[in-house]
Amino acid sequence: MCTLTVVIVSYNVAPLLRGCLESIDASIARNGERLVVNVLVVDNASADGSAEMVATEFPHVRLIASGENLGFTGGNNLALRSLGFSGLAHPSIHLPQSSDFVLLLNPDTYVEKDALGRMLAFLQDTPRAGAVGAHLSYGNGAFQHGAFHFPGLLQVALDLLPLAAVPGLRRVVPRLLESSLNGRYQRALWQGVEPFPVDFILGAALMVRGNAIREVGVLDDDYFMYCEEMDWCLRLQDAGWSCYALPTARITHLEAQSSRQVRWDAFERLWRSRFQFYQKQYVHYPSGHLYFVRLLVRLGLWIRSALAQRNFAQGTLSGTLLERELAAYAAIRRL
Repeated sequence: MCTLTVVIVSYNVAPLLRGCLESIDASIARNGERLVVNVLVVDNASADGSAEMVATEFPHVRLIASGENLGFTGGNNLALRSLGFSGLAHPSIHLPQSSDFVLLLNPDTYVEKDALGRMLAFLQDTPRAGAVGAHLSYGNGAFQHGAFHFPGLLQVALDLLPLAAVPGLRRVVPRLLESSLNGRYQRALWQGVEPFPVDFILGAALMVRGNAIREVGVLDDDYFMYCEEMDWCLRLQDAGWSCYALPTARITHLEAQSSRQVRWDAFERLWRSRFQFYQKQYVHYPSGHLYFVRLLVRLGLWIRSALAQRNFAQGTLSGTLLERELAAYAAIRRL
């Protein structure tokens, strides 16, 4: 019987973490004795009693209470190394120094029905599948993309440029946002029942084969948060593993509950990680790609800065918020 370890990195979202752990317990119970599941929570120095809640209410869950915020990458890598992947075991917990499969799961998620069993069965039945992602939805039930194409230049433009304000583009932009040009897979694929190959899987719910981790290593520590799963999936594929999305495994993802606590810090980290990814994985992109990315980012930030200053002049944005927003843009321009 194989072993699955669910790894959750949490930061100041105690109520959501409680719901997530309850949903995991329910999913495990639904699968009976077919699954051997360990759950490991890494708390990133939360100040809301998250670690105490886990220790008190979920004594069967292994807990690592970090004394500092290690970020998404650092927290997950601490857990992965505790499991014997690319490093020594953490002395504060006692887990088998092996796991056949690992699920990275955000604390703002709810595992629905037998999603864990479905994802695990798919990896067991597909020997060269290194990773699989789930069908995600928002808290209101609306569809959420859970896997993407590797980013191209148009994605940068759609992220930063107010294209919907350009005459003639207002009707086109929504379709572009949902297209492969913006890294999206067709909704028809997600609405089906067949697994389909993808470039990379969102780290909110990413199940990876243990042997694949042993081959390519853990997440890249250079990423604090954002793009680490994109980098990981690319490394998996470079090593000959495939990544898939599984529409029949459903998980609710409330999204960005930790990062929205520090909005502009998160925005700055996002672009720092994106530049790290482009610089590291430049061999996968055409010559000059990073140069044009920088041009688009500078143009987008210039336009965004002008709009923020206009909003301040109109009284719809406070001076404090304007200062923080412009500081984030300035930091990104220096990257």
